[in-house]
Amino acid sequence: MSHDGLSQLEFDQQHLWHPYTNVAKPGPTFVVKESEGVHITLDDGTRLIDAMSSWWCMMHGHRNPSITQAIHDQLDTLPHVMFGGLTHDPAIDLGRKLLAITPDSLTRIFYCDSGSVSVEVAMKMAVQYQHALGHPGRSEFATVRSGYHGDTWKAMSVCDPDTGMHHLFQGALSVQHFVSRPPIRLQEDWIDDPTRNGLDELRRVLDAGRDKIAAFILEPVVQGTGGMYFYHPEYLNQARALCDERGILLIFDEIATGFGRTGHMFATGFCEVEPDIICLGKGLTGGHISFACTITNDRVANGIGGGEPGIFMHGPTYMANPLACAAAKASLDLLTAQYWQSRIAAIAAQMEAELAPARSLPNVADVRVLGAIGVIEMKHRVSADEAHALAPEMGVFLRPFGHNIYTMPPFITTPDQLSQITAGMLRLAREL
Repeated sequence: MSHDGLSQLEFDQQHLWHPYTNVAKPGPTFVVKESEGVHITLDDGTRLIDAMSSWWCMMHGHRNPSITQAIHDQLDTLPHVMFGGLTHDPAIDLGRKLLAITPDSLTRIFYCDSGSVSVEVAMKMAVQYQHALGHPGRSEFATVRSGYHGDTWKAMSVCDPDTGMHHLFQGALSVQHFVSRPPIRLQEDWIDDPTRNGLDELRRVLDAGRDKIAAFILEPVVQGTGGMYFYHPEYLNQARALCDERGILLIFDEIATGFGRTGHMFATGFCEVEPDIICLGKGLTGGHISFACTITNDRVANGIGGGEPGIFMHGPTYMANPLACAAAKASLDLLTAQYWQSRIAAIAAQMEAELAPARSLPNVADVRVLGAIGVIEMKHRVSADEAHALAPEMGVFLRPFGHNIYTMPPFITTPDQLSQITAGMLRLAREL
């Protein structure tokens, strides 16, 4: 069958399946021809500010010269080689950089392909660790409601079972142990009452499942796709102790929160404790190529090594891909060389001021900002399709989800560009 008569967009709509879409009703879709800095350029020449950082990963902007040069240079010498029995400088150099900026107790880096896979790896580590310690029954997980950890099979099982995107798979997924999301918000005073701060419920669930639960997994401080909800870090400090008392591992999913997005290098920086395992992705390469990693401590790594079968049972084909390692190293070099904290603080202050008028709109439930994350929460669900249709007129690409109109702008966004983003958000809040 010939497809020569179809335009590019017609072919796309008839044959290419996009994320979270109905193929019969794909919604407004734009053909992007080029990207640079904060802008994506459409095939008709329209330039849009990418207020999403292309799903939160493009923190230094599109086609960053340092990162693209690093990929070009690496492509000329070693595009890829298997990581089984072999290693290379890009993987080692990136590892040095990662250990310099991540929590001190995390010492063992496992490179993988994407954020969802890094969660799968973390969950496998936890199960294998418990098995090695003689607890083969500990193969389940505790987590909080309204969380999101990716679209792969095991990761789906710890996403919210009712309001999350994966509730229809509930009968096919592993049954996990859910507690209410941490009830005290980040900006509120901590209440030292376990019946009101969520810790009494967590203690009960961990006690009831102490022979079944391998680890407690959650997004620290910021729940991303689960609703852009910011909660108090003291919950994590005390959850660490509850887990330790019961031999349960603690996993932080920092895929959305890592690399400066919250104002800390990692959201773990809000806490006084460190996790046993951390998952990183999205911004790791500055958004230029898919990559992720799972980092754990010596206790977990050596525990797995000391049990049967004596090796960790995971090994992606593209593990430690040299192109991705080179991109990630260049991205982290940019991040640590720049005054990113002052840049994020300026973005936060401007968003606080410019999104404040939304609080007086009748359909707005809440407005909140943390670092380079700005959210207008509506009282009703907001249509991404309707927002897309307005993008060319606004000059800003925004993709709301659920009740949230939000932005995670690139860190290089100028004040004028940020004003354009916040004006677009306010328009959507008024009109959608």
